[in-house]
Amino acid sequence: MNLVFGSPGRYVQGTEVLAQAGTYLAHCGRTAVVVIDSYVLGLIRERLDTTCAEADVALHYLTFDGEITADGIADLRAAAAGIAFDLILAVGGGKCIDAGKALAHSSGRALVTMPTVASNDAPTSKNYVVYDAHHQLSEVGHLLVSPRYVLVDTGLIAQAPRAFLLAGIADALTKKFEAEQCFNAGGVNMFGARPALSGLVLAQECYRVIRQYAEPALAQAGSGEVTVAFDHLIEAVLLMSGLGFESGGLSIAHAMTRGLSKIPGAQQQVHGWQVAYGLLVQLILEDRDAELLGDMLGFYQRIGLPRNLSELGVPVIDRAVLMQVAEPTLKAPHARNFATASGNPLTCEDLIAAMLALEGLTH
Repeated sequence: MNLVFGSPGRYVQGTEVLAQAGTYLAHCGRTAVVVIDSYVLGLIRERLDTTCAEADVALHYLTFDGEITADGIADLRAAAAGIAFDLILAVGGGKCIDAGKALAHSSGRALVTMPTVASNDAPTSKNYVVYDAHHQLSEVGHLLVSPRYVLVDTGLIAQAPRAFLLAGIADALTKKFEAEQCFNAGGVNMFGARPALSGLVLAQECYRVIRQYAEPALAQAGSGEVTVAFDHLIEAVLLMSGLGFESGGLSIAHAMTRGLSKIPGAQQQVHGWQVAYGLLVQLILEDRDAELLGDMLGFYQRIGLPRNLSELGVPVIDRAVLMQVAEPTLKAPHARNFATASGNPLTCEDLIAAMLALEGLTH
């Protein structure tokens, strides 16, 4: 099987990136559709208009305030149909960036992403997630090519509330352990290819940076101040995490989102919280030692991540609920990127036993 490593064309991070955006957009075309939500539009429009006017790039704003559903994407595509554009600039959080990706997928135009929060690593990846009307995952779309540019203005991101950064940390935290499992299991990465050592190394370094800088950076979140710790953490959450999972691969922690999105309480939680819980289950399935589990549970408690289903908001925890999580999890493609110690395939009973063990450790 071929090894494949993928990445954005260029990643740019700094405190003045928004003011320089027009220069980068001009490398991709002269007319851009901007997919953005109403709140962020009010926050940055004047500055974005100025930099793009200086670079002779025309902008057509399409506000997207809905959910990433088939209907929401269809409405966005219909709104863009009457515009002659060269590129798409997707600005905001995960929803607007995924909406921009869906538009890029159908139009074939170049995509530039500009996150205004660091709540997940969507800005660097080629994947986008589509949900149904009940917020259950219905499909994962894949762009043929990665974003042309990822423009990360840390000054903007430093203004966002702590909860967004915490969600991004939670999402990035899992990548080391999932990439290691995918590599050891002979699994496939997000390109349907053999995992790249480069992706694995980035995922491992991502974890190291998070553990070193997450707590001081979270203390700064929302202040607008960009410290060295904050800057390093944003690079880990957006770039290292994104390259690590796409080229290194995913495993149980992300597979569990298929099941968790089907049960009350967990269904309403952000992606980062779901995978953070999934990581703890994966560590138990790996039969990790008590020292590592204790260290991880302590870290979760200090920064405010869910350590069990109750803290994930699940009101009733019984065998029926656990089976409702386990069955879709094992049907997810990422679940195949897991090597059990026995060499036997992972079963629902294994997964349920791990979830029960976690409940026992944290109550």
